[in-house]
Formats: sequence, C-alpha cells, structure tokens
Amino acid sequence: MRFKLFIEYSGNIYSGWQIQKNAKTVMGKLIESIESVFMKSKGINKFKELYGSGRTDAGVHALEQVAHLECETMLAPEILKIKLNDELPSDINILEIEKVDKRFHARHSAKSRQYLYQISKRRTAFEKKFVWWIKDELDVTKMKAAAEVLTGFHNFATFSDDDDEFKSTLVQVDFIEVVDDEDKIYIRIKASHFLWKMVRRIVGVLAEVGRGKLSIEEVKLFLTEFSEKPSRLTAPPSGLFLEKIYY
Repeated sequence: MRFKLFIEYSGNIYSGWQIQKNAKTVMGKLIESIESVFMKSKGINKFKELYGSGRTDAGVHALEQVAHLECETMLAPEILKIKLNDELPSDINILEIEKVDKRFHARHSAKSRQYLYQISKRRTAFEKKFVWWIKDELDVTKMKAAAEVLTGFHNFATFSDDDDEFKSTLVQVDFIEVVDDEDKIYIRIKASHFLWKMVRRIVGVLAEVGRGKLSIEEVKLFLTEFSEKPSRLTAPPSGLFLEKIYY
C-alpha cells in the first residue's frame, strides 16, 4: 500500500530532510513516528519505505514537502494523519495523506519544484528564524532584471557545490519572481529541479545586485564561466522554504 504525504516543517533545529547518522532530521522524526504509531495500532502494520520529493538542507523549511510511504496497514489515511501528528513534534505537521497508485514516486514522478525565499527589510522580533534580514536598501528593479537573466535553460554549475544527486548541472528555470512588499522582499523560483545550494546562491547573487555591488553583465558570465563569487554570496538557510512540488 502506498500513501502520499503532504508535510510542513520548520527546519531550524534539523540537519535537513534526509536521514543521517547521529543527526536530527525531519525524515528521521517521521520514521520514528510511523514506527511508533504502527507498534501501538491493532492489526497488521508494517513500515517499508519513506521517500521524499527531494532533500532540504539544514535550517531550510517546507510549506509543502511531499513524500510517499510504502507500508502495510489497515489505518485509513485520515486516521493515520491524526495518529502521526499526535506523535510528531510541533515543528513538523502532516497536512494531508492520500492513497496513491504503486507507480507514484515522490521524487521520480515530480515534474518541477518551487521554492520561496523571504528577505526582511527591517529588524524583526518574531520572524528572525524565517527570514534573512538585510540592512542595506535593495534596488528591486535591478534584482528583477538579474532574475530574468537567470530564467530559462542554463548551466548552473557556478551556483552549486559538487552534487552526487545530479550528474548534470543543466537546469530549466521556469521563472524567478521578485516581489517587493512593505516589510519583505519575496523571491519565488520554480524549476525542473534544484542543485545543492542553488536557490540560496541565486538569492545571494540577486541581493548583491540589489545592493549595487554586482552588475547584470557579471551575472550573465556566471552562466558561461565558472566563478567562486556565488559561493561566497550564499544566502542563509533561515529564509528558504520548499513551497510546492508539481506532479
């Protein structure tokens, strides 16, 4: 039996999504909760596999991560959701569970992914863990122009560290949206997939353009010539949210 899970979480105290030895991860907590629920429930309950749509790094959050759960159980999806949420810590929450075909795979069935990054334009008492506060005034018009340069099918090798998950550094970026609000700047990026640290480096580069310390011409060169500069501009994980997976 296969279930599709929609999950939200705050990544502040976790070493990312993917399970690791001697580290607290979101996936690890979910597996602990699944095994606990199955142990306490009557009938045949057997955990087989939990697989996410993709990893998120340490400190990164999710508004809607998707995972598939392969198991044997008599529990209905809604009951399973309630029981799992009772076991999970308050910073991880299952939004919905639904039965899916055995052919569905959380990662391989995904067509594209979408991330949201929040930049705060002011010091905040309540949202420090969920934003990147930039004291400098940012030119959003220039940031939008740089975002246009990075949209499309490009080689994003400069925007990533070595990534075992993807052999190719070619990525189709569907759009990069920069929205200026009263207290925040929202950067939303949708792409076929994302390389390790790619979103945070794109955000860091856009912020540097907004500061007036990086030109549009330099951004164009990042797509054709390798540079160490984007790695030095990597935005902190606090403002990053996995927002949606498209299937």
